[in-house]
Order: sequence, then structure tokens, then C-alpha cells
Amino acid sequence: MLRAEPRESHVHITVRDTGPGIPAEHLPRVFDRFYKVDPSRTTTDTVSGSGLGLSIVRTIVERHGGTISATNAEDGGAIFEIVLPR
Repeated sequence: MLRAEPRESHVHITVRDTGPGIPAEHLPRVFDRFYKVDPSRTTTDTVSGSGLGLSIVRTIVERHGGTISATNAEDGGAIFEIVLPR
């Protein structure tokens, strides 16, 4: 699900998936460069991402004067919230 809501001084963007969510102990680090939640993706035998995607997103959002956060929905899935100035 993707939702964008204009507010008085900013735009609130919500991205929500229906996957298993992000383990609570990993939430504080998901925006760190090269961080991967799934340790099985750190081996060289498996083709996987670089662990840079969410770090790049955070940098772009912050350079536009905004903020981004990640949480889990109570019924499953991850929720990313972006707040950007209008």
C-alpha cells in the first residue's frame, strides 16, 4: 500500500507491505549502510542486495528536509513513513 496525504506544512507518505515485518531488534539499524536483516544474505554464494537501498532513501529524504521511520504493523508487514516539507 502506498498513501500520500498533504498536511498543512508537509506531505506524509506511507508505504506498507504485507510481508513478515522486520524483527524488532533490527528496526534501529535498517537505514544503516550495508546493513542486512537476513544474515543468510551476507554470503558471497548468494546474489543479493548491497544493503544500501534504505540508506540511500534516508539520505534523499533528509536532503529534502524530511524524515523517514520504519515500524511494524500489528497484523504483519513493515510500515515506512516519510514526512517531507511542502
